[in-house]
Amino acid sequence: MNGQLGTVSESADGLLALVISATAVSDKFALNTPYTIYRPDGLKELGITKANNAKVVDVVTNFYNEAEEGTKVVVYGIAASDTMTDLCNKNTGALKDLILDMNGQLRGIVIMPGTEPTTGADGLDADVFSALPVAQALAEYATTQMYAPLFIALPGIGYDGSSVLDLSSENYNRVMVVLGDQKDSTMDVDMGTFAGRVAMTPVQRNIGRVKSGPIYPNKMYLGDKLIGLQTDVLDTLYDKRYVYPRRYTGRSGYYYIDDCMACDPTDDYASLANRRVIDKAYRIVYNTLLDCILDELEVNDNGTLRSDVIRYIEQTVEDAIDSAMTVNGELSSNSNGEGCTCVINPDVNVLATSKLEVTIKVRPHGYARDVEVKLGFFVTKSEE
Repeated sequence: MNGQLGTVSESADGLLALVISATAVSDKFALNTPYTIYRPDGLKELGITKANNAKVVDVVTNFYNEAEEGTKVVVYGIAASDTMTDLCNKNTGALKDLILDMNGQLRGIVIMPGTEPTTGADGLDADVFSALPVAQALAEYATTQMYAPLFIALPGIGYDGSSVLDLSSENYNRVMVVLGDQKDSTMDVDMGTFAGRVAMTPVQRNIGRVKSGPIYPNKMYLGDKLIGLQTDVLDTLYDKRYVYPRRYTGRSGYYYIDDCMACDPTDDYASLANRRVIDKAYRIVYNTLLDCILDELEVNDNGTLRSDVIRYIEQTVEDAIDSAMTVNGELSSNSNGEGCTCVINPDVNVLATSKLEVTIKVRPHGYARDVEVKLGFFVTKSEE
């Protein structure tokens, strides 16, 4: 008999860091240090218990209630006084060091700070809104400077049912704000369940996909009210680009409303699914073209690349993306089974500039966010 050891097939696509307010445990668990675990029991080896680190235990337990045991996740403890804004600072924040320590392996960072949340003038704790631009800047830095693209999820702490700031005109397409908790009146957010759902979801799939089934909790609250009882409020929050659980008539359990990023809905990367798809393609392209760095490339008399060299590189990139993504359904394929195109500018004088100009496009999936049905009676008049 095989397959009884309780591990799951490891994929880096869902590797997240849970950044949680914590207390250090002597000789076992230090703050600002990444620890990799695969199941809740991994906390015991770090000396973490409900008594000394209740928040860490809660977040990790909720993560593994949603994701399979054996799923790899990074636990990163921070001081209770650390704000999200300070953590995400690309120059001085601890999360930059976390990304470096993990050598670019992380695909996302989910934050759960320890500061006592308060409701600010814009409907959430002021730290949420001040953290948005610095989190976006950090994620962009990781992408452009470290070639390690990722997203950052912030908890919408401090929500008390008031009107919140509209994010639909912002441009934070690497950051999202999550709402909803398993407990009422906490002004906190269940980020463990959210992270677990992301970790178990393929990159091209919306975390709110109904066919994937409900999330684990059987009760979810916004402020002091069950989420299912706040229809008008939920519609407004959705239009303002927040992520939260919802219910569907006739279905049990809760489902995430969508995977909105904190940006204009017309942005190409306004959904987490599109963000994760393009980030995976980015990593594949980077790894594939890295072999071209300082390699000998055959050129024409005018310094441009020979056509056979161009086509070889283009085909290598396309094959790498198609074999890693298209065949797995992560990209939408054309009639030839291709989900991407790679084009190298043949007019660039590589001999003079030492540069390749490469344009790569991938084909994403479509998503039905609204289904419009026209329903009526079908009556056939009998022939006389």
